[in-house]
Amino acid sequence: MAQKILIEPVTRIEGHAKVSIYLGDDGRVERALLHINEFRGFEKFCEGRMYFEMPAITPRICGICPVSHHLAAAKACDAVAGVQPPRTASLLRELMHMGQVIQSHSMHFFELAGPDILLGFDAEPAKRNIVGLVEEYPEVALKGVLLRKFGQSVIAHLGEKRVHPRFAVVGGVNSALSPASRDTILKESEERLKDVQDGIAIIKSWLEKNQDYAQAFASFPCGYMGLVREDGALELYDGRVRFIDCDGNLLEEFAPADYLDYIGEHVEPWSWLKFPFYRKFGWPDGVYRVGPLARLNVASHISTPLANKEHQEWRSLRSGKPVQATLYYHYARLVETLYAIERLQELLQDPEITSNDIVAFPDSLVGHGVGCLEAPRGTLFHDYTVDEQGRLTAVNFIVATGHNNWAMSKSVEEVAKAFVDGKNLTEGMLNRVEAAIRAYDPCLSCSTHAIGQMPLDISIYARDGSLVRRLVRG
Repeated sequence: MAQKILIEPVTRIEGHAKVSIYLGDDGRVERALLHINEFRGFEKFCEGRMYFEMPAITPRICGICPVSHHLAAAKACDAVAGVQPPRTASLLRELMHMGQVIQSHSMHFFELAGPDILLGFDAEPAKRNIVGLVEEYPEVALKGVLLRKFGQSVIAHLGEKRVHPRFAVVGGVNSALSPASRDTILKESEERLKDVQDGIAIIKSWLEKNQDYAQAFASFPCGYMGLVREDGALELYDGRVRFIDCDGNLLEEFAPADYLDYIGEHVEPWSWLKFPFYRKFGWPDGVYRVGPLARLNVASHISTPLANKEHQEWRSLRSGKPVQATLYYHYARLVETLYAIERLQELLQDPEITSNDIVAFPDSLVGHGVGCLEAPRGTLFHDYTVDEQGRLTAVNFIVATGHNNWAMSKSVEEVAKAFVDGKNLTEGMLNRVEAAIRAYDPCLSCSTHAIGQMPLDISIYARDGSLVRRLVRG
């Protein structure tokens, strides 16, 4: 085992997970808990700041998906100011968002999920990482690198830098897209489209060959939430929030600004992270999942042709009912990457994309606003209230990791019960528990995006509460 590095308190950018597994007298798992010790200070220290600073402040929440917070903050600020950005500005914001989805999804699949899928859950830990993937499957690893580089280049073309860009402002954006940049992005998009299709072929082949295994790996019913267009199509940037139940029945569809009427938050003593739930069903009956798997489940179709073809295959997996198996997050993630590239091409071919009509200036304050979009990991809400001078008096975030807190905990328990032998614990079992968390690509796993392993502290207890064994990796 590697030396443990303990970070306390844990930030949102890099995280620490602790799993406690409780055994019965026969050594079988009876219960497993995922403890998340995230300290979230952003909401409080933003109070007193001017509202228009938020698109620059909130991207620092995360170094992996700063664009998501940047754009959600800008949308909330638009609402606070009561201003509608020009159409070109909205197109450009969505274009940047597509770049974010491409770079984040491709990095997760090829660098985090790829080693498990291609090298095996029980492969030697020293090789079961991106370095080992490069050695064994260099052509696959290269596709991931090129896809991520492409997504980051889209962000940089618009915001001048790949991480923490300065682009969206209240009422629009601060610079237009040049025809040269448009043409450059369009030209490269065709090659990257092929790369993501190759990735889809890889995950579909693996899931087909390992269907029984995938279904035994954290497959459970719950509700699902995600944004959709007016016609029910997949939407990642702007839309209405849709809730469905475990059978695919529509429960609710509402404007993002009304989210608090439908989403409540529960607290458990063993985790610092709250557990959101659907209010009308209460806790715990109202638990749900967000992110790629949820979004493909709630959408009736996808508006772009290649991604829609994959979505029709997705819906056939369970005869139109929601797909429940957690490992299918990886398939859904690549379908969304395919959509993001197709949507990017649509945006770039719009005649108004290079217009200079990019900002509308506010002349008053509404005083409250909600910004919402689908971050790569799931539905993201930014909620701001300001005083008459525009100073923030209240800030609320609900991020994807929070929405998925229950689901990650449930997945950990399901995987522990299915694969962990308390009397003969192996590293491969430990990796499966980690993979259950990793499938959701949560904010707490950002530290693993550099290479390989998330810090984990797993304690196994007997029925009487005595510690049987402890494994630490960090």
